[in-house]
Amino acid sequence: MAHTSSTATELYCPRCEARYSLETIINLCRCGTPLLVDYDYDTAAEDLDRRLLLAREPSMWRYRELLPVQDDASIVTLAEGGTPLLKSAGLETELGLSNLYFKDETVNPTGSFKARGLAMAVSRAKELGLHKLIIPTAGNAGSALAAYAARAGIDCRVIMPRDVPVAFQADCRAHGAEIELVDGTIKNCGARVGELVATEDWFSVATLKEPYRIEGKKTMGYEIAEQFGYDLPEVIIYPTGGGTGLIGMWKAFAEMDKMGWLSGAKPKMVSVQSAGCAPMVRAFENGDETAEEWENPSTLAAGLRVPGAVGDFLILKAVRESGGTAIAVSEDDLMNDTIELAAKEGIFSAPEGGATLSALKKLLANGFIEPDDRVVLFITGTGYKYLDVLAEWTS
Repeated sequence: MAHTSSTATELYCPRCEARYSLETIINLCRCGTPLLVDYDYDTAAEDLDRRLLLAREPSMWRYRELLPVQDDASIVTLAEGGTPLLKSAGLETELGLSNLYFKDETVNPTGSFKARGLAMAVSRAKELGLHKLIIPTAGNAGSALAAYAARAGIDCRVIMPRDVPVAFQADCRAHGAEIELVDGTIKNCGARVGELVATEDWFSVATLKEPYRIEGKKTMGYEIAEQFGYDLPEVIIYPTGGGTGLIGMWKAFAEMDKMGWLSGAKPKMVSVQSAGCAPMVRAFENGDETAEEWENPSTLAAGLRVPGAVGDFLILKAVRESGGTAIAVSEDDLMNDTIELAAKEGIFSAPEGGATLSALKKLLANGFIEPDDRVVLFITGTGYKYLDVLAEWTS
């Protein structure tokens, strides 16, 4: 195999500290914990001058020394990443802030941040010789897997709730994915994936149930650092379902710290959930290290309707280590703030993005955020996938 400049060394378990070869085809650690990729950070720091990044392609693959793909020929890409950091045009002044920004992930392929994680997972799957990938999804992850699997020539099956917005179903079908609709939530979809993995030759790329989606998501952290000149913002507000992006960014900040790239403190990480499905908020407020499953989850923000996350302890750890918080917002607030983002910033967001604005307002009101803090709201997906939901809300 022709090696690129990746400095990835092995997989490791953040709970029991078991180690695995990068050549291992694996989902979770033997103890049931999500696995993470380790790197030779000394070599990475020597090989990669962060000033040279500016001359590289404007995609997440510019950080390839710190990504797990071993052979450039295995990279499956639609030019994901390199998304804009937009300074607020209207809401900033209205809210009494001086430094409000939006990380606009809607411009990614397939319309969401999920493109980053699935591009990485599919690239590694191709590298490891896998031919059949399956995913449980609330929507955007299915769209992304379908697109990258199509590009890689890999078979793909998407298991989604029956009540998922219709755009996601059309998107997956157009990309040639096999679709199965299941009654219930993503939890029920996950159970169905488990059955199919056990009985047929599928490999699951469910959230944090393989080691590589998080490596694509962590590039959001590298981009934020680069866009702020490696002086990180005070607060990052992130809509949290499975939480891979939040965990990934916290991993990225730790990696940059090891390489001596950062000046100043790391951001306070804020996990936002809907009041109709807020297992992380409840666990955070109770001081728990893991989150109990949420009963009867309900929210129009499909990506937030995740009653239980396998990476719960990693989400809570990142929030606490960063001095951040977890906050729930009402359905009315998150939907109205989705509309406000469009009306006052020109950003047509999925409801998950609206939730970050709702959280910002609450955190300003309770004094967690100061008026001169640099605050980044993550707009994780486009509103165009939610036209049926938004049309009903605005009518």
